[in-house]
Amino acid sequence: MTYEEQIERLYNRFPSFQIVGNRAYKPGIETVKELDEALGRPHERFKTIHVAGTNGKGSVCHLLASALAHTGLKVGLYSSPHLVDFRERMKIVTAEGYRMISREAVSAFLTRWDAFFDEHNPSFFEITTAMAFDFFASEAVDVAVIETGLGGRLDSTNIITPVLSVITNIGLEHCTYLGYTLEEIAFEKGGIIKPGVPVVIGNADSHTAPVFDRLAKERNAPITYAQEYDTSNASISADNLDLKGDYQHENLRTVLCALNQLGLLRPDAVEGLKCAAATTGLRGRWESINLGEGKPRLICDIGHNPHGLKWVFSQLKDEDAARIFIVFGMVADKDLESAAEFMPRSGKHFRYIFTQASTDRALRAKELAERLRPFGIRGRVVPGVKKALESALKVADSNDLIFVGGSNFTVADALLALES
Repeated sequence: MTYEEQIERLYNRFPSFQIVGNRAYKPGIETVKELDEALGRPHERFKTIHVAGTNGKGSVCHLLASALAHTGLKVGLYSSPHLVDFRERMKIVTAEGYRMISREAVSAFLTRWDAFFDEHNPSFFEITTAMAFDFFASEAVDVAVIETGLGGRLDSTNIITPVLSVITNIGLEHCTYLGYTLEEIAFEKGGIIKPGVPVVIGNADSHTAPVFDRLAKERNAPITYAQEYDTSNASISADNLDLKGDYQHENLRTVLCALNQLGLLRPDAVEGLKCAAATTGLRGRWESINLGEGKPRLICDIGHNPHGLKWVFSQLKDEDAARIFIVFGMVADKDLESAAEFMPRSGKHFRYIFTQASTDRALRAKELAERLRPFGIRGRVVPGVKKALESALKVADSNDLIFVGGSNFTVADALLALES
């Protein structure tokens, strides 16, 4: 089979949570342990940093990877979901830049372990996690930055014993699996805290801090709260980053605290933070795309839950533009009504185009529009992100701004449309 045929078969045979949602969820780490054992426990052949949280964990992972790479380390980076290319999930990062796992390596792994998959029926995420660990071991990385998929305690990545654990923040999401209170979700994500391993908490409150304190005490794990970390003497601010977005202020503080815990808060690491997007290839975080002279500005952001969209829409309201066209699509299992609280009301300045991405998980554009109408949010319905983007480009001029967001899928479809 060609690489494309193998990837299509992988998705069909082992549905991804990213694509199909709930029915792909498989908690527990027993199967991934079996696969890891068959592989020769590759995750034990390099150091790891483990990152969990509701929002910001992708940015934190990429910032850390770039910083570590600029200290001279060869860094493995495992994150999810991908936007355009499956191979975005597994990268080798050095100070010179990044490279994704090769098509040949993906194909070889899937071919070699095909019989194991038949016998043990692992999940999509268990397969990709094992693939990443095997890839990093074969590349002899010095350290790998590992992002959890969903939760922490029962996440496939939780077979590792890292040198540092990081939990960015806690919000209400994936409640069916993680719990319906902040305390319950904190407990699940706090499952990555390991005995004796330092943990950095990016942001906590009166609901979540006691949970983290208890877990850290039980496991004799030194705990540091980044929100209490003094960055006044830091030679960098979020304004210096090529990863934009107001939410990067919080992420940067978390990363600076983590680097300090690692003893690597050095000038070369700080320089790596400034060029994290370029070094690691991260996209979709308040990403500004130049459409050419005389064209409107275009910004894409993957914020997709109320906790993340609060940041996104707050920043969007401060943008200086004659009109702001919001091409917006969400997945059906997100809390739209809570997100609506932060969305600007439609009118002459803010103009909505409701759409739906090319995934079964997408909330239908018509239903999206109907559910937002009671909140004073109205707009056109244009199913299909490419057509929705084209409709915005037809009416927007150089003084306007087009914003694309609401889900990873909406942004991914827009990026693909722009590249085609």
